[in-house]
Amino acid sequence: MRGRRVAVKSCLPRSGASWVGGGVAVEDQPDVSAVLSAYNQQGDPTLYEEYYSGLKHFIECSLDCHRAELSQLFYPLFVHMYLELVYNQHESEAKSFFERFHGDQECYYQDDLRVLSSLTKKEHMKGNETMLDFRTSKFVLRISRDSYQLLKRHLQEKQNNQIWNIVQEHLYIDIFDGMPRSKQQIDAMVGSLAGEAKREANKAKVFFGLLKEPEFDVPLDDEDEEGENEEGKPKKKKPKKDSGGSKSKKQDPNAPPQNRIPLPELKDSDKLDKVMNMKEAARRVRLGPECLPSICFYTFLNAYQGLTAVDITDDSSMIVGGFADSTVRVWSVTPKKLRSVKTAADLSLIDKESDDVLERIMDEKTASELKILYGHSGPVYGTSFSPDRNYLLSCSEDGTVRLWSLQTFTCLVGYKGHNYPVWDTQFSPYGYYFVSGGHDRVARLWATDHYQPLRIFAGHLADVTCTRFHPNSNYIATGSADRTVRLWDVLNGNCVRIFTGHKGPIHSLAFSPNGRFLATGATDGRVLLWDIGHGLMVGELKGHTDTVYALRFSRDGEILASGSMDNTVRLWDAVKAFEDLETDDFTTATGHINLPENSQDLLLGTYMTKSTPVVHLHFTRRNLLLAAGAYSSQ
Repeated sequence: MRGRRVAVKSCLPRSGASWVGGGVAVEDQPDVSAVLSAYNQQGDPTLYEEYYSGLKHFIECSLDCHRAELSQLFYPLFVHMYLELVYNQHESEAKSFFERFHGDQECYYQDDLRVLSSLTKKEHMKGNETMLDFRTSKFVLRISRDSYQLLKRHLQEKQNNQIWNIVQEHLYIDIFDGMPRSKQQIDAMVGSLAGEAKREANKAKVFFGLLKEPEFDVPLDDEDEEGENEEGKPKKKKPKKDSGGSKSKKQDPNAPPQNRIPLPELKDSDKLDKVMNMKEAARRVRLGPECLPSICFYTFLNAYQGLTAVDITDDSSMIVGGFADSTVRVWSVTPKKLRSVKTAADLSLIDKESDDVLERIMDEKTASELKILYGHSGPVYGTSFSPDRNYLLSCSEDGTVRLWSLQTFTCLVGYKGHNYPVWDTQFSPYGYYFVSGGHDRVARLWATDHYQPLRIFAGHLADVTCTRFHPNSNYIATGSADRTVRLWDVLNGNCVRIFTGHKGPIHSLAFSPNGRFLATGATDGRVLLWDIGHGLMVGELKGHTDTVYALRFSRDGEILASGSMDNTVRLWDAVKAFEDLETDDFTTATGHINLPENSQDLLLGTYMTKSTPVVHLHFTRRNLLLAAGAYSSQ
């Protein structure tokens, strides 16, 4: 949603948020010539450097409290003034302007500036997506009323119309009442392709609670009866997980209505699996600073095919690798081998009434530790097991998402909707639904029995690089190369949260088991923590020196594990990271809080691999941490 065009008056209303220079709403697929014609306003090209340096001098000489906020103007003004010069064919002035001022911009805009420096002629601008995005999506700046009034007064006194026009036409200034923000607060939140998120974008209600679990008794097996039930009771109720745990019997007040979105009904096999899960949970290790998990690392040796994706089943019985040679390889990580179902002719001979019919339908002759799935025609960038372990998803550079049967190890469906590479895919925690995201900048929601997507989530300004379902399956988080994370409502396809703060493309997402928090990792090596209900950043974990490709919370949410291209797994104290959140801070009209510099206090351990970048992490049902990656000899 873009704001409407509002005339700027000297006396602005005293409400908490005011919008200035909103601009006309532009369709998602703008007419290129119409978009660029906005640069027609002719200013004297020789004065652009003077205008910019004049504003720069004014901001650098203003009081410290205003300088940090007003410095946010440098980058968007620099880009728009440069593009205006190029569009109006003042090529030498544009080159001189770029060379003089590009060094003043923040380091996290270097990649964008590299693209910009290649746009030196009017013709170059027409096919450049980054440029069109910059032009059509207003760059959002969050500035206190005092700083804004200071800027406005300066520009009007100097009659600096060229800059004032750009401010009104291309920027969206989100004004708040209260103290100006510090440089540190601003730096934590900026860096995305389109500036910060408008505060309004994070105000919608989000049902982040968990759905109520169906209740059924858990029969104890002999082993359990001996160990845990000396009184010899035949059954015991489902062991209640602790409050930090993921699922509980009581209805969560923040949970969505149970029937908000249609979810598949539990099959008998699902109930059996839940019983197994509960038994495992009863033996789960309680993790914490004094009790760190053991880490078991699966290294893919001689992976000359190029390992590009990994997933592990929830019960930790199978691991899958997606490879650059377009194959998908599934391994059993237990002594139980992988078997296919018998042929139709053999199945017809089986007694369907026998108790062990599920065992009889499997063909022992096909038993092996590894199955290779052929079908994609490009590198496989994402893989995901279904919760019931009957299906596997894979997505590829070839633009398709494929659904494979783990009963027959064959491809059942190829979903075609993305026209470009698909970077990630993931099954819903309840099965049936899955999400995919790709180079076409959109994420799509699918159901296994529909060959068309059910929802298309559009809004990112660059590739959707990673996708994750919320534990209650009502929301989907997407990370993008536009350096933002968005949360989407599955019910209606609306974007309900926009998180900015990363300085590079986002490559990993993880929801806490209780559904309240989201952790995100990116090429900037930082892990950021977000409170979903309030829509605010609540933590920043620094330590990794390269892209964070894997994030996972332990089963009860006490520990966050992060894995990176820097060949390390790091463990963080999640309880401590989230415990001291002051709700008073949340309610401040400015929409930001002070982030503590406590990465070192929260870091519980760093574990080096010899030379293996970490691409996947998984906590078993008993809280053993599994990590995976391909050994790299460089």
